Amino acid sequence: MSLSIGIVGLPNVGKSTLFNALTKKSVPAENYPFCTIDPSVGVVAVPDERLYKLAEFSKTQKTIPAIIEFVDIAGLVKGASEGEGLGNKFLQNIREVDAILEIVRIFDDSNVIHVHGGVDPVSDIEVINLELVLADQDTVLKRISNVQKDVKRGESNPSDARGKEAIFEAEVLEKAKAQLDAGKLLNQLEWSEKEALVVKGLHLLTMKPIMYGLNKKAGAPNLENTPDGRWEKLMNFMKEQKAQYVIIDAGIENELKDFEGSERDEMREALLGDLSSDASAKEDGIDDLIKAGYLLLNLITYFTTGEKETRAWTIGRGWTAPLAGTAIHTDFKDKFIRAEVVFWKDLLDASSYGIAREKGLVRTEGKEYIVKDGDVMEFRI
Repeated sequence: MSLSIGIVGLPNVGKSTLFNALTKKSVPAENYPFCTIDPSVGVVAVPDERLYKLAEFSKTQKTIPAIIEFVDIAGLVKGASEGEGLGNKFLQNIREVDAILEIVRIFDDSNVIHVHGGVDPVSDIEVINLELVLADQDTVLKRISNVQKDVKRGESNPSDARGKEAIFEAEVLEKAKAQLDAGKLLNQLEWSEKEALVVKGLHLLTMKPIMYGLNKKAGAPNLENTPDGRWEKLMNFMKEQKAQYVIIDAGIENELKDFEGSERDEMREALLGDLSSDASAKEDGIDDLIKAGYLLLNLITYFTTGEKETRAWTIGRGWTAPLAGTAIHTDFKDKFIRAEVVFWKDLLDASSYGIAREKGLVRTEGKEYIVKDGDVMEFRI
């Protein structure tokens, strides 16, 4: 299952620095606009202690985590929808990802250039989102124009199947246009299953799930501690939009990218020192961000475990057992007979599969079973 999150934002907000921290992969992060011209892609493991506990339980030879692909997309600027900066290229790169992570700067620092001259997170978000809205407006208007011939055919001949489809599509497009004309994202609208199919075919930017990464900086004046109203304005925006956000210090996380375990914790303490009184700064922001991205895409994990391999498999929430099996191999859906299922913690607490079976914790499930996050599964085909 291919999953990708595009990292977007204005120039100089910390996108490439965060990407380095996420992927341990070096990409340019100099302090000037447009240093990242081509998107860089990194595959990131989803942190999940359940996987490693199961691997220890099975004394497995190989452990494979779930993954998310992060794409570092060059800085978006005002006018991108009309070709400003590297506009069209940026927008196409965004179009190809499953979700968007907007990095927003929440610290003041005169040594780090802000493309608009001053730090205003809500204004920055509005600039980016407006460019996405304008790009979608263009797509929707073109499609409305293209479908008019079939709409007229449907109006003159109600029994014409293509005409009926075109009339429905035009209604959906008008619904989308009204939302975009109001400057609002399409992902904030409710869509029926049939409507969603029409919109999905257009690959619209504002239909994608969006999460905001609020980038702070240790030792700098961070807005949450600056009594000038900018932080309150940002929090009100998040509440009104029911937006998902994560606070992170990309610079610190990048410094820590080559350290693991207790050494990473010790280095974090050393880097922060007395610079921050915020306890959250001492938590692992990268892990929180990756997990939040996984949730943003409405994904869950099930596991397979044994002596040869313990693996986390990524599926959509609400998938049935046969569909979940396609994560392993596409044949599993058609050849599915049944699955043996046990919740990961129940299996560990039982100390063995045998005892778990005796206690009735291992269940046999059929084609209608909805897979739960944390299920350990063995498929019969």
